[in-house]
Amino acid sequence: MQRREALNRANEVRTQRARLKKDLKAGRSVHPLLLHPPEWLETLKVVELLLSVPKYGRVKANKVLTQCRISPSKTIGGLSERQRSELVTLLRR
Repeated sequence: MQRREALNRANEVRTQRARLKKDLKAGRSVHPLLLHPPEWLETLKVVELLLSVPKYGRVKANKVLTQCRISPSKTIGGLSERQRSELVTLLRR
């Protein structure tokens, strides 16, 4: 029973993330998500989120992470307040 619930939860998270990535590609703002991430987004890697933003490829995303002193393996939920605000400031440019 627990396993089925975990599988259902994982599928729901994947569906929400897929929808989010599609919305980001369509022009949805990433800033509120970084400042106040929903629970299902906290385990997503920051680099994956950046790659979903238009005009951000692997090179540009890694450059942003380096400027903000964020590890490529860092998740959204693992960001400090400083990292969040630096990231949002850089993305607003």
